[in-house]
Amino acid sequence: MPENVLPPLDPVLHSRVRLGIVSILAGVKEATFSFLKEKLGTTDGNLSANINKLETEGYIEVIKAFQGKKPVTSCRLTQKGRTAFAQYVETLEQYYLLKK
Repeated sequence: MPENVLPPLDPVLHSRVRLGIVSILAGVKEATFSFLKEKLGTTDGNLSANINKLETEGYIEVIKAFQGKKPVTSCRLTQKGRTAFAQYVETLEQYYLLKK
């Protein structure tokens, strides 16, 4: 890539919900589907579709378990996801620094 051209933003992360999911997961060991839904203010279907996209890309791991008889779905950031998020933030910083 030429020196004066900024790198593109990761299209997988460049969505409000997916970026929100990864941002939350970067700060915790794992988070439940319910927690993510509440914090992101999204619908079950929208959250599920975005989780599936992140899982397919290898950015998160989905864990299905039971608490008593109740099913609980949790998500955890993978190393690939952590690296992609760090690169995304670094790229945003490069864009921001152009203004200075």
